[in-house]
Amino acid sequence: MEQPASGAEPAGAAGDAAEALDRPLPERVRRRVVAMVSDAFGGLTVTELPVQLRQYARFTPTRRVKFAGNAMAAALESDPLFRQRIGEKLSQAEPELVGALESGSPPAAADPVDVAALAYVLRPTGWVKLVAAAGEEAQRADAERADEAGRRELERLREELTEARGQIKSETERLRTELETARKEAESLRRKLRSAHSDIKRGEAALRRSDAELESVKSEAAARVSAAESEGRRLRARLTEAEAAVEAGRRAAREGRSVEDMRLRLLLDTVLDAAQGLRRELALPPAGIHPADTVDAVQPGRMSPKDIAARALSETDPALLDQLMALPQAHLVVDGYNVTKSGYPTMPLERQRLRLLGGLSMLAAQTGAEITCVFDGAELAAPVLLAPPRGVRVLFSKAGVTADELIRQLVRAEPPGRPVVVVSTDREVADGVAKAGARPVASALLLRRLSRV
Repeated sequence: MEQPASGAEPAGAAGDAAEALDRPLPERVRRRVVAMVSDAFGGLTVTELPVQLRQYARFTPTRRVKFAGNAMAAALESDPLFRQRIGEKLSQAEPELVGALESGSPPAAADPVDVAALAYVLRPTGWVKLVAAAGEEAQRADAERADEAGRRELERLREELTEARGQIKSETERLRTELETARKEAESLRRKLRSAHSDIKRGEAALRRSDAELESVKSEAAARVSAAESEGRRLRARLTEAEAAVEAGRRAAREGRSVEDMRLRLLLDTVLDAAQGLRRELALPPAGIHPADTVDAVQPGRMSPKDIAARALSETDPALLDQLMALPQAHLVVDGYNVTKSGYPTMPLERQRLRLLGGLSMLAAQTGAEITCVFDGAELAAPVLLAPPRGVRVLFSKAGVTADELIRQLVRAEPPGRPVVVVSTDREVADGVAKAGARPVASALLLRRLSRV
């Protein structure tokens, strides 16, 4: 930003010192002047401000320094009244320093930049010398700081150079070590290569010897094969002769027995035809009563699934399931997902189904009982592609029908008195099938039985 080139007041201003700067205001002094004006700016009313500065009246001091620094510096240089008002505010803020400055004896301990900035605003006698002295002092301080910074930078560069030399030396030593190691490895590889060439030559010689031995063995084997084929043809000829002799002996034996066999078969056919003719003539019904049925005695009652369950076996003993499935025409109905989620819930549903159906297939092969496995298919978007295992009927419930309802339908479809066993730990299912005459058992019972399959 352009600095005021002169500190002279306009002609005709009463009491102004006829002094002027012959060089631009030092930068540090100028920044301090702008900061002082910005701080004193807030103590003036809008009417006391120059027209060009009134728009910054509501700004904070920091924003005024940032946005109105040039305008305040120009107004301070060109407007004596504005400068006088700013001087009054500074006199109120720094009365001791201002008094010492106006008396021509600024304190030695004061900052030269602050002294020069106040002198520039207040314009006492000799203010130009104060500003020039502050500029020279600031330049000396800047030069000293620059020299100090240069010395520090030089020292840093020297340290970096020493460190770089050390790194280069260590890197050179490392590379030399690696080069020596590589040379040793190359020499070792050369020795191994020469040894490998020698091994290859020995191997080729051994291969040639093996080929010669193989040709000799092939020739000997061909001769033995030829001799074996000749012997095999001779033996086959003798075998054919022996088989012909045996067949001739069998034929002679059959011809000797054929007459007696024919007479015995004719007599048997005659007896059977006579018995069948007599049954047709008499219209005899098949015998439904045996002699033992005519004896008067008390017969035991038939056992039901409930009677089997009343024995001393535990509810989780697999032998109980074996007894139930051993009943005549027993039908085992399995609640599929109820069993799989009790036994192996972490598997995907497809693997659960396959594992359960595999076990049921082996159980059906062992017991011969009818087995039906029911899965809940209400949530399926499409039918499950599944090849039912041998001996197991696989059913999925329709949309809107649960697997529990399908199990109850299967139980109700059975005739009264047929042994029906339902595997499910669902209490509602167990109670429902029990009312229909079926025997409910827990899923754990079937899982234990399948573990023995």
